[in-house]
Amino acid sequence: MRAESSTTAYWDAAAAGFDDEPDHGLRDPVVREAWAGRLRGWLPGWAADVLDLGCGTGSLALLAAEWGHRVTGVDRSPRMVELARAKLAGTGAGVLVGDAAEPPVGEGRFDVVLVRHLLWMLPDQRAVLRRWVRLLRPGGRLVLIEGRWGESEPVGLTAAELSALVGPLTERLSVEELAPDAALWGRVVRDERYALVADLAPVRRHREIVDVHLILRRGGDVLLARRANTGYADGLLHAPSGHVEDGEDVRAAMVREAAEEIGISFGPDEVRAVLVLQHKAPTGGARTGWFFEAELGERGEGGLEPVNREPEKCSELGWFPLDALPDDMVAYCRAGLEAYRAGHRFALHWHEPDDPIAYAPEGPDRLAPL
Repeated sequence: MRAESSTTAYWDAAAAGFDDEPDHGLRDPVVREAWAGRLRGWLPGWAADVLDLGCGTGSLALLAAEWGHRVTGVDRSPRMVELARAKLAGTGAGVLVGDAAEPPVGEGRFDVVLVRHLLWMLPDQRAVLRRWVRLLRPGGRLVLIEGRWGESEPVGLTAAELSALVGPLTERLSVEELAPDAALWGRVVRDERYALVADLAPVRRHREIVDVHLILRRGGDVLLARRANTGYADGLLHAPSGHVEDGEDVRAAMVREAAEEIGISFGPDEVRAVLVLQHKAPTGGARTGWFFEAELGERGEGGLEPVNREPEKCSELGWFPLDALPDDMVAYCRAGLEAYRAGHRFALHWHEPDDPIAYAPEGPDRLAPL
């Protein structure tokens, strides 16, 4: 707490002369125009919500506000905030007293988070960057103006160091060298100065795999197949199943998969949808499974039995009692059969990251009827 107070006191004392630096006050028209040109390239071409953290006296915030952006500034120094509010008067911009590392604003509210010459001074920079990213809307942008200043005893962050910190948090980033442009600083500089611009991934429509599962019954038994050589859940039992292909409805997919996997050609009216189950594996995305019921019935009496048509993917077929299912099953399929046996029509089966793919009798029950 004492360190924070001393930092605030330092910047309060520095506020009166802060704008004397050419790149702080932007009083020189050449310097101002140089920063305006750069900033225009970093900000959206439409009226955006911009958060300027560590805004100082508000010189960059003023440029953004003059172009119609909705600007919020944050600075720890009450004196800096006082000067920024005066500079931004009449623009509609707001300036808050607060810690830029933990800004007093809501998450997901901004299109751009703009920060100049600040991150290098903050502890736990990874955590700070994660907080700043959470302030952005999907598709939002971080604009970080940083550098490695001084030649004999340099301080700051190199572009490579900052890129390594920001890269995992964003979809794409670029680095723009600023040191060679003397107009930005009002003089020639020889150290490393740059802007890192990083974009978050835009909002994407939710998409997931659709698969179909056959609950083939013969009296009180159901047919299960043991997976082999697939790289997923090999050695475990699962109902005959597969993915829906492009342009194919779920019933047609079930008819096709039954013929391909067990050699039985059902008519469309011989398979009945009995359950829709949304599932997420311990790792990976979600998928929606349609479970269809069919009776072997008279087909079995004439000697027509299911056959293993895909021995490269299945080591055996077998009949198992529905009310006493084996434990060595894929948890997803086991959940679907249990939901079906209980009479549920819609359910979720949402794994946690540490859950096993295999059914675990003593594990948590992830089946949630809807």
